[in-house]
Amino acid sequence: MRSVRSVTGWRALSARRLVLLATVAGVGLIGATIGPNGLHRTGLSTYAAANAAEIAQRPAGFADLVEKVKPAVISVRVKVKAGSEMMSFDGDMPFQKNSPMERFFRRFGMPNFGMPNDEGTPENQLPPRGQFVTDQGSGFFITPDGYAVTNNHVVDKAKSVEITTDDGKTYDAKVIGTDARTDLALIKVDGRTDFPFVKLADTTPRIGDWVVAVGNPFGLGGTVTAGIVSARGRDIGSGPYDDYIQIDAPVNKGNSGGPTFDMEGNVIGVNTAIFSPSGGSVGIAFDIPAETVKAVVAQLKDKGMVSRGWIGVQIQPVTSDIAEGLGLKGTEGALVTEPQADSPAAKAGIVSGDVITAVNGHGVKDAHDLAKQIGSMTPGATVKLTVWRKGEEKSFSLTLGELPKSREARATNPDSDTTGADLPKLGMTVAPAGEVAGSGSEGVVVTGVDPDGVASEHGLKSGDVILEVGGSKVATAADVRKAIGEAQKNGKHAVLMRVKSDDTTKFVAIPFARA
Repeated sequence: MRSVRSVTGWRALSARRLVLLATVAGVGLIGATIGPNGLHRTGLSTYAAANAAEIAQRPAGFADLVEKVKPAVISVRVKVKAGSEMMSFDGDMPFQKNSPMERFFRRFGMPNFGMPNDEGTPENQLPPRGQFVTDQGSGFFITPDGYAVTNNHVVDKAKSVEITTDDGKTYDAKVIGTDARTDLALIKVDGRTDFPFVKLADTTPRIGDWVVAVGNPFGLGGTVTAGIVSARGRDIGSGPYDDYIQIDAPVNKGNSGGPTFDMEGNVIGVNTAIFSPSGGSVGIAFDIPAETVKAVVAQLKDKGMVSRGWIGVQIQPVTSDIAEGLGLKGTEGALVTEPQADSPAAKAGIVSGDVITAVNGHGVKDAHDLAKQIGSMTPGATVKLTVWRKGEEKSFSLTLGELPKSREARATNPDSDTTGADLPKLGMTVAPAGEVAGSGSEGVVVTGVDPDGVASEHGLKSGDVILEVGGSKVATAADVRKAIGEAQKNGKHAVLMRVKSDDTTKFVAIPFARA
């Protein structure tokens, strides 16, 4: 009887355990993720009840979504005339040489660029000038009458553009407009008014949301991958307007220009770049957000180009050392290193050393944020800038200009062999700029740097021109020493210098030993 009772008790316990496991399985094995000691039954029931509704909404698959959106996704094939000014990095991406996107792909994921392949031809390079090469990417219809979005780098310099729809039909397309700064392009297919199309999302996705990418990887066409939103607001160093969505859905060569969808079938972003040490997907891809796509496409459709607001300043981030030198409590804002001549900022009274902290009342996080805020505005608009200057807040109103297509270099490297007066506290020697050929007449030139000194540690090099130290203009080594002394008297741990280096002007905070 004891054995029977034991068996009966075991069966009862097993039944209870099976019920519990079934409950756990019904909510996605929640208990298995809690810890080695599991949960009390009451705690499990509460947890399950609280999460059952949410978990029930998770997609069991993506088939219904894919069936809905896939017909709007197209393969884009272009013919590009090869030449020394063009480069192709992964079979679907022709870039302007030395462009921000070219530099990005050199930095992330193309270590074998230019290396010979098995046939002895440099890998990932276009044929010699005069020949044509066929590249391919992806895109998607945004209207039933044939307007479609793709990447600028897919169609830039294209001799011809051809698209293939999901049902295998092929059409010629024309380029309506491109925008290299955001890597977006608008193309148009004529002859039909009933193309399947998709909408750009009105809301920003959350980190962790499910997403589905559809595109033309490796020329296969109509390939679907899934993942989640990994991060938002990514700056990958490809340009001043970087604001990418990072996803972990596998994205490969040929996906460029293709859409990434949310679970409602709206496009949350356009695939434009991947991080890849090997050239293939490692689960880090970057999308241009739908918000950016809407703004750019609207201008491309209206006038074939994008006009951006411009105030005309060189800017840099505010570091903790720079903030201390300027009397700022935090590091938010964009430090003006130099306003350009006759620019809106210069005309409004913005000067070197100002820190722009807000635009129309919206806080400026950093230099990148300022560029995005101003660039999103229309030339001719009036804006109010809040500026921190010499310990107090000031306001300036100005009318935005239009961002120029090119910028001039503003400095040359002087002769670095000239000797000068020694500044032992900083580990460098300087000489008046007027005494060094090619250095202009303002400031002092760094003529020598101790490789083990503090100046070298903070990036100063021979040939740099120091224009200001501690907010005061300098013309001699004595001026520099005096400004350093003033900073030390005021209890500063570092002295702020405005330095012209190569073709840019920047602020550098150089720490020194306190007297």
